Amino acid sequence: MSTVENLIIKRKNFEINIPFWTILDQGVHALWGPSGSGKTTVLRALLGLEESPSMSWRMGEIDLTKLAPAKRRLGVVFQTLDLFPHMTARQNMVFAAEARGIESEEVDAKIQKWSRKLNMDSFLDRKASVLSGGEQQRVALVRALIGNPRMLLLDEPLSHLDQALRGEARDLLRMVIGEVKIPVMLITHDEQDLRDLATKVTHIQNGRLVD
Repeated sequence: MSTVENLIIKRKNFEINIPFWTILDQGVHALWGPSGSGKTTVLRALLGLEESPSMSWRMGEIDLTKLAPAKRRLGVVFQTLDLFPHMTARQNMVFAAEARGIESEEVDAKIQKWSRKLNMDSFLDRKASVLSGGEQQRVALVRALIGNPRMLLLDEPLSHLDQALRGEARDLLRMVIGEVKIPVMLITHDEQDLRDLATKVTHIQNGRLVD
């Protein structure tokens, strides 16, 4: 388990107030709540992209809040995916790996492995701007994993897909999660995500965790 304490963010009309929160160190821990409940703000605080001076996040002997965001070794797939549109799928993944100091031989091996498992060969060298939503999601997922993260964080990972494609995408996510065997934080408002993917669910409402 990892523990978050005193995650407090105050804004003019909204406040995140989480005195204590235990996060699973295996499986999929879902943070579930309606739009506007504070889910993405919590995610950004965990990543170090939102300031919460009182917050600590202990994972074993390490307090991740003492580390710069780039040093926390957290893989993330944002809701908007945030691929570089002028780069190919392969270039997006290589760029992320190089930023984390991964050796080129390891990068090539990882891309080859995931390309095979996720059927990406046909679009690896196409620009991200012309990929379908499902193809972009696979690229974003591999990009998040290629730096050997200690945890994977997924922010509404299926929200950009048509309803008809979400079942297939959940199956893909389940396969990847089972393969990498690192803890996953799933941010979602979709109850089907909970049924299909979550090991444990934490409900957030109005910036506070609800039993």
